[in-house]
Amino acid sequence: MSVQTTKRRLSPASIEALKGERPIVSLTAYTTPIARLLDPHVDFLLVGDSLGMVLYGLDTTVGVTLDMMIAHGQAVMRGSERCCVVVDLPFGAYQESKEQAFRSAARILKETGCSAVKLEGGAEMAETVEFLVSRGIPVLGHVGLMPQLVNTTGGYRSVGRNEKEVAKIRRDAKAIDDAGAFAIVVEGTVEPVAREITATLSAPTIGIGASPACDGQILVSDDMLGLFNDFKPRFVKHFAELAPTISKAAEAYANEVKARSFPGIEHTFQVKR
Repeated sequence: MSVQTTKRRLSPASIEALKGERPIVSLTAYTTPIARLLDPHVDFLLVGDSLGMVLYGLDTTVGVTLDMMIAHGQAVMRGSERCCVVVDLPFGAYQESKEQAFRSAARILKETGCSAVKLEGGAEMAETVEFLVSRGIPVLGHVGLMPQLVNTTGGYRSVGRNEKEVAKIRRDAKAIDDAGAFAIVVEGTVEPVAREITATLSAPTIGIGASPACDGQILVSDDMLGLFNDFKPRFVKHFAELAPTISKAAEAYANEVKARSFPGIEHTFQVKR
C-alpha cells in the first residue's frame, strides 16, 4: 500500500502563535497564477471581497456574492500549497444571523478547502464570531474602516480621529478578540489607536493603513504590484509598477500583429514531410 504525503499548510493557530515572535506577512490573491507566485513568501493569503473592485470593476465590495468568493477561493487553493488561505464572507452572507453566517462559512470551507473565513464587524458581530469558532470555523476579524459599510459610513475614510470613534474601535477590537478570532485586521485606523490596540489584544493585529506596530501587514496585491491605478490610498506602496509594463507589452504585440511580423514561421506548426 502506497502512502501519499502532502505538504502541511500553515494553520490559523500557527498564524496566531506568531504574535510577539515576528511580523506576519499577508497579501490578497484571487487567481491561481498569482497565488502560485505569492505562496512561498506569505504566511496567509486573503481571498478578499476587494476582488469586486479589483477584478470586476465594481464601485464597492457590496455587490460581491458568495458564489464569487467560492470560485476565487477554489482558484487560490489550487495555486498555493504552504500558506494559510482565508476567504472573505461577502456582504449579506452573514449579517442576518449567526446561523446564516455558519451556513455561509461552512459552504466556503467545504467547497474551497480553505482554512478560515474573514468577516467585518465589531461588538455587534462578536456573538457570531464566537458561534463560528465554537463550531470549528476559524475567524479572521476586521475592525476600523469596514468597506462593506461604505453606504452607511459615507465613504472610505480613516477612523479614530475623535473620542467617539476611538472608543468604538477599542470596544470592537476587544469584543472580537474575546470572541476567539485568531487574528484581527485593523484597517484605516489612525496610527496611535492601532498601536494601542495591538499592545492590548491577545490576538495578532494585521494592519492595512494602520500602524507599523501591528503584528502583521496586508495589502491588496494589485495595489502592491502597481496594477490597480483607479486610485492609490495613502497607505499603499507600489513595490512594482507593472501597469506600464503590461501596457507597453500590449502595444508592442499590437504593432507586430498589424505589421505582420508576429506570428513568424517559428511560432507556427509545420507538417513534417
